[in-house]
Amino acid sequence: MKDMPTYIEELFNLIEWANGDAATNKWAKMRAEAGHPAPFHLKYIGVGNEDLISTTFKERYLMICKAIKEKYPEIVICGTAGPFHTPSSDYIEGWEIANANRSIIDMIDEHYYESTGWFINHTDYYDQYDRKGAKVYLGEYAASTQARRSNVETALAEAVYLCHIERNGDIVEMASYAPLLAKDNHRNWDPNLIYFTNTDIQTTPSYETQRIFSLYGGDRYIETSVNIDERLRNRVAVSVVRDSKSGKTHLKMVNALPRELKLDIRGLQLPATVTVEGFMGNPDDQNLKVKVSSLPINGSILTLPPYSLNAITL
Repeated sequence: MKDMPTYIEELFNLIEWANGDAATNKWAKMRAEAGHPAPFHLKYIGVGNEDLISTTFKERYLMICKAIKEKYPEIVICGTAGPFHTPSSDYIEGWEIANANRSIIDMIDEHYYESTGWFINHTDYYDQYDRKGAKVYLGEYAASTQARRSNVETALAEAVYLCHIERNGDIVEMASYAPLLAKDNHRNWDPNLIYFTNTDIQTTPSYETQRIFSLYGGDRYIETSVNIDERLRNRVAVSVVRDSKSGKTHLKMVNALPRELKLDIRGLQLPATVTVEGFMGNPDDQNLKVKVSSLPINGSILTLPPYSLNAITL
């Protein structure tokens, strides 16, 4: 504990290095001398990462959060809830601390890795979260199978889940996939988003899911629902979002079933042919190509291929 004030001072120095005025602050001056005179406009600070939420941790954790918030109230403080989802003890205790200290903890960094079945069957995971509580940064997540490495099955399970993440965008403000980069033959963890060697780069189906959701995203969710047999519901998802800056509205459609689906899109007022970006494949495929193609609309019916993710700008 006697070292905590010095440790916290180092955190202040970090923030000043990132955001300070190089003309008046010695840490910001070091940044400028290193080649970046303009501030970085640091907005978020993560405190903790997959920690054991012990009494010792809690005491120091709150000291750090309080000190940063008092000196830099504009910075969003993102706390921790351990490496698992509910009902793990670290998750429960991490959220209890956040809820009891809303004035200094703005957001919680959640991490979880699960099977494709878990993601498909937990699309309502954030439905019951307190709308007035701390926000969520889903900082690490990935679906996996026995193959561990991403394939079409995992990419589609993640796409289904992301449609419902967008539906709960008032709770989950940010999300980022599992580890980003891994060097083939020199790794100790799977799955990863991008694999590389000394000469090649190999993207994964999960990478394409992330890329499509990043390109067809928005800041306003438009309520949607799918009218389908209850037994199939969790394997089909749609999401409609509007980007208020560009004025564009995007529709994403996931079919994680082994059969073609006819989607009645009456009311969307689409032209006879629309441009679609997406992918399809067999569940075990670890390689795929995203295609941009023209898709005819037969009346008000849009056909979704089996095992596919497609996106349209309306």
